[in-house]
Amino acid sequence: MPETPPTVVILTALAVEYTAVRAHITDRSELVHEDGTVVERGRLDGTPWTVALAELGEGAARAAALTTRLVSWLRPQAVLFVGVAGSLKDDIGIGDVVVGTKVYGIHGGKQTPEGFLVRPEAWPASHALDQAARSAVRDMDGVRAHFKPIATGDVVLADARSEIARHLRVHYNDAAAIEMEGSGAAHAAHLNGQVGALVIRGISDLADAAKHDADASGSQQRAAAQAARVAMGVLRKHRPRGTSDSTGSEEDPHRGPAGPASNAGDHLDFRGGTFYGTVIGKQINGGRG
Repeated sequence: MPETPPTVVILTALAVEYTAVRAHITDRSELVHEDGTVVERGRLDGTPWTVALAELGEGAARAAALTTRLVSWLRPQAVLFVGVAGSLKDDIGIGDVVVGTKVYGIHGGKQTPEGFLVRPEAWPASHALDQAARSAVRDMDGVRAHFKPIATGDVVLADARSEIARHLRVHYNDAAAIEMEGSGAAHAAHLNGQVGALVIRGISDLADAAKHDADASGSQQRAAAQAARVAMGVLRKHRPRGTSDSTGSEEDPHRGPAGPASNAGDHLDFRGGTFYGTVIGKQINGGRG
């Protein structure tokens, strides 16, 4: 039987995000799950990846449920959530890209007479995908990327002086952007245990009262396009499991298929054209190189 090509699932919430990613995918065909979930599957040219692209709609709970379904159905090696977000930092502007080093779920807590006691949840990014992203953006002209935590909440933040904005500044002070789906996708990938996840968000507004004006100016299209560029860069750097470059163990002919150059009990010495030593307890003398 032919080998199944390595697959990555790219998730989006909005049509503008889907369109931005879809522009990079070739040889597309539509797949429909028995429950009606639709994906487009195609290729990212110049890579070994098959890409399955889905538009899920808004909300973390929906993202979690559908991510679980897609992972079970398509068996991907990685899940990327690619889209737009609002900035929470003065030095992160519209058109910048935030790559989530971790994703916070911001609504967990306990209300007490003394106030709201936060019980945060966080899911770290896949180390391999994080490293691929850092490598990719170094050579990307016109992309200003930030590797920072991202906050996820079922809220559209359009008031920098609101109670939720204050809540984020106090309890999630390192979060650089806010969006609505990343924690759901990250949580689902984490529970699977075999799938790396990364959230990539282009900044389309400053999470303030000017959000409507920013959106009307075309900022969502610009932000989605930048996030999609970074996502494609990640896949051009990220290697499917079981592959390596010439310095890795799996394809280095001097090291064998996977593992150290010799067994733990091996010892070989080469003197004057002759090997001396032991291999797993056997004496070797006079073996010619």
